[in-house]
Amino acid sequence: MQYDLQKSLQILERTPQVVEDLLQGLDKEWIMSNEGPDTWSPYDIVGHYIHGEKTDWVPRMNIILGEGDKHFIPFDRFAQYRDSKGKTLQQLLDEFKQLRKENIIRLKAATINEETLQRTGIHPTFGDVTLRQLLATWVVHDLNHIYQLSRVLSKQYQQEVGPWTEFLGVLNR
Repeated sequence: MQYDLQKSLQILERTPQVVEDLLQGLDKEWIMSNEGPDTWSPYDIVGHYIHGEKTDWVPRMNIILGEGDKHFIPFDRFAQYRDSKGKTLQQLLDEFKQLRKENIIRLKAATINEETLQRTGIHPTFGDVTLRQLLATWVVHDLNHIYQLSRVLSKQYQQEVGPWTEFLGVLNR
């Protein structure tokens, strides 16, 4: 499928509610557990979504669409550890929903067409990237972390499912 803003919005607008529906009201064991050293818990993932809303997708879109320097500010993939400190999961879910709502408004207000989708910014690792690539990545990033949430939660019962493990692909990654 080729990139399509309207199809992208179908995912981007739903992600906060999907994440909230999956995590809201779960016991602390579910939301604070991870897959082992150097992995993220569901709590961490929601914090990561928030940091992306503040510093990644729309700010980078604005760099591409704006005048002047096209270099992206490097993204801190671990800022959630600092920024989420002291917040409840519900506070994070509410913040994510609000920030995403605001960013969807900004995205819809931007002039997005075939010409602007070809404009580029300069990523600190990849070099030139197009607006099309950035916006498509935003969608896939959302889905990637929804999959990650499912995987992290599933792995809490990895030992308990016994022989069914071989049929549960989410446990075999």
